[in-house]
Amino acid sequence: MAVNRRADLRAGFDLDKPLYTISVASEILETHPRTLMLYEDVGLIEPFRTPTNRRRYSQRDIRKLRVIQTLTREKGVNLAGVKHILQLLEVVKKNDLEPPKELRDIYRAYSELI
Repeated sequence: MAVNRRADLRAGFDLDKPLYTISVASEILETHPRTLMLYEDVGLIEPFRTPTNRRRYSQRDIRKLRVIQTLTREKGVNLAGVKHILQLLEVVKKNDLEPPKELRDIYRAYSELI
């Protein structure tokens, strides 16, 4: 019965609903709000903007930011490289190709979002 409830909860959960302010998102991700602004400036993420121009991050944004953090923190990739890798992973998924061995874990996490 618990499995059915979890499935029901997931079915009603909207990954794209803009929920989190920049301060909450930065706390979730354990990073500085300015870092999130930098990611936006270079085109890695595009949070929803309220009518008063406030940023709101969705669960999909948070998950994508975690992928970006993995690439920058654990793999040592700079932001330009991150942008290219994410584009590569999108092409890999679109064409149903096998990702490079070194990027399989990142591909699994990112492919759920694209």
